[in-house]
Amino acid sequence: MISRYTRPELGELFSDDGRYAIWLEVELAHLDTLERCGIAPAGTGAEARQRARVSAARVEELEAELNHDVIAFLTAVGESLGAEKAWLHYGMTSSDLTDTALGIQLGRARGPIQASLRRIGAALRELAERHRGTLMVGRTHGVHAEPISFGYKMLTWYAELGRQEARLQRAFDGVACGKISGAVGTAAHLDPALETETLGRLGLRAEPAATQVVPRDRHAELLFSLANLGASLERFAVELRHLQRTEVREAEEPFGRGQKGSSAMPHKRNPILGERIAGLARLLRANAHAALENVALWHERDISHSSVERVILPDSLILTDYLLDRFRHVIENLRVFPQNMRRNLDLTRGLIYSQRVLLELATACGSREDAYRVVQAAAMETWEEGGTFEERLLRDPLVQQHLGKERLAALMDPTWYLRHLDPLYARALASRWEEQADT
Repeated sequence: MISRYTRPELGELFSDDGRYAIWLEVELAHLDTLERCGIAPAGTGAEARQRARVSAARVEELEAELNHDVIAFLTAVGESLGAEKAWLHYGMTSSDLTDTALGIQLGRARGPIQASLRRIGAALRELAERHRGTLMVGRTHGVHAEPISFGYKMLTWYAELGRQEARLQRAFDGVACGKISGAVGTAAHLDPALETETLGRLGLRAEPAATQVVPRDRHAELLFSLANLGASLERFAVELRHLQRTEVREAEEPFGRGQKGSSAMPHKRNPILGERIAGLARLLRANAHAALENVALWHERDISHSSVERVILPDSLILTDYLLDRFRHVIENLRVFPQNMRRNLDLTRGLIYSQRVLLELATACGSREDAYRVVQAAAMETWEEGGTFEERLLRDPLVQQHLGKERLAALMDPTWYLRHLDPLYARALASRWEEQADT
């Protein structure tokens, strides 16, 4: 299911062939540096680039005997080289290769995810603008609270997703580093300047103070950021699932021509995409937990993190891309029902205006306690016995004395609650984060 919607380049990036191709990039960049600084003979880099070949099948065959993936890789590459293979992996340890290559892989996964986020941001901004004045009831604890607009709800999502995008970019920046500083990170066999040069060729920064590996707090931050993004997508999906309930039906995810909702009930239009998003977000959180466990390694390094990362890093990135694709499809094709929103706005027969009535009455009579007692009593009677909130209020002498029928009716105008949306919109849209150029 997921593979139908994710980009082929992400799958290829984390395939065996894709990984070994990047490993080869690292080794060749290192050869170029060795040649430039006079350690390797002139022409070593060019000759190696012309000859070097590697296949996942051959590495797998060698690894079955050697039981070491990096040595199997180097042996496989060496089979295609001549004298220049003497300089392959010179002064490096396995993690110099694998962690540097991992930094490249993670950097290349960044673009597709960022593009999806910004496309969703543009769709949310459009919904926020289009439905700025589309009245609906705001709900707290699942209970009707006060009027809002559907556009404002979308604006809050837009702002939240902008924060997630910023966090994710910081996390991607954090993992855009590598190391070629040797078995315990002290650069004993190669000058740190050579490390900086090689990593610069690959578009990476050097880890300032490595152990045998790039410290895993960096990768934990990335996995946390993906999980945090997933949590926001889940929040949005859960809200849309609530709004799609039959009793509410204020919004609905797309339902394709020919789609079937139930094997038994032909009428069903279930929020399956929202449910899928909510469910799969849990995997991102589980993977973030595993990434945090990977931070604590023995001394300068053990390999307890290695096998875990081979699962959680590609899985989390590919899964995030999938969740973004599905949520984008929902938002770009979302059905909105303003008439149902207005119908539901009136379900409580005026109770949602209680705070405005309270404030007005308290100001007029000079006692918040007296005003609260009157307004709450009328509200409870409306809940329990029916009728309208306005009718119940007008029976009270304090309301009759200080407000009257016309003023009370004016206090129950739902459009009044949207009067300050313009500055809120200006504040939330100031960054226009989804339009910013890639850094």
